Amino acid sequence: MAYTVAKLAKISGVSVRTLHWYDEVGLLKPAYYASNGYRYYEEEQLLILQQILFFRELGFELKQIQKLLVRSDFNKIVALTSHRKVLMKNLARSRKLVKTIDATIEHLQGTKKMKESEIYYGFSKEKQAEYEKQLIERFGDKVKVSIAESHQNSKNWTKADWEMSKKEFDGICQELTKLIEKRRKANSQEVQIVVRRHYQFIRKFWTPTKESYAGHGQFIIESNLRNVYEAFHPQLPEFIGEAIQVFSEQELK
Repeated sequence: MAYTVAKLAKISGVSVRTLHWYDEVGLLKPAYYASNGYRYYEEEQLLILQQILFFRELGFELKQIQKLLVRSDFNKIVALTSHRKVLMKNLARSRKLVKTIDATIEHLQGTKKMKESEIYYGFSKEKQAEYEKQLIERFGDKVKVSIAESHQNSKNWTKADWEMSKKEFDGICQELTKLIEKRRKANSQEVQIVVRRHYQFIRKFWTPTKESYAGHGQFIIESNLRNVYEAFHPQLPEFIGEAIQVFSEQELK
C-alpha cells in the first residue's frame, strides 16, 4: 500500500513540512514520485520513519541518525531492542515523576504532608549536565566560567521567572520560524533583529563575547541542543546558527 505525504503525516504525527525536509536532506526518501511530483511512501519508508522517530525521541541529532541508517550493518531488530532498553529505563523515571505528582496533589489538598526530599523526587539534571559536558568537551575548561556564571545568575529564580524565560525563548524561536517560512536570509535585517533578542536572552544567563556567542551558534547545530530548536522548525538550528555567526561578526567586538 502506498501512502501520500499527507496520509503519512496524519498517521505518524510528523508534519508535511518536516517530511518534505527529510526528503530534501536525504534522511527519508519516498518510495517513488508520481508524474505530478507527489511523494508516495510504502511500508519500508514507514519503518524507516519509525526508526527516525525513535532515535529523535532518544536525543540523536539528524546527522547522527542519517549515518546510522545508511550503515551496511544497521539492523532494525537490534536497534529496536536497544530502543526498548532505553525506554524501559525512561519509563522507570516517568513512574517516579508520576509518584511525585500524586504526592504533590495530596500535599496541596492537605491530605498528606510531603517531605522536602520528596518534592524533587524523580527529577533529573542529566540533560543540563549533558549539555555542559558537551560544552566543556568542545570549548575546554574556559567554558566552565560561563557555566558557573549561568548557575549563579539563575540560582534564585522562581517558577514564574523560569516560565517567563521559556515564554521569551519560545517567542524568539516562533519569530525565526516565520522568517524561515518567508524565506528570509540569515543576514537580513529582519532576522538580525530577532537574533539580537536571542543574544539579550542569553545574556541573562552568561556574558557572551564575539567568540563565545559564535561558538554557541555552532554548538546549537552540532549538539543535542539542536533538538530544542528543531521542535519549532527542522531548519531552525542551522538557520539560527548562521544568523548568530553574522550577528557576532557585525555586532560584537
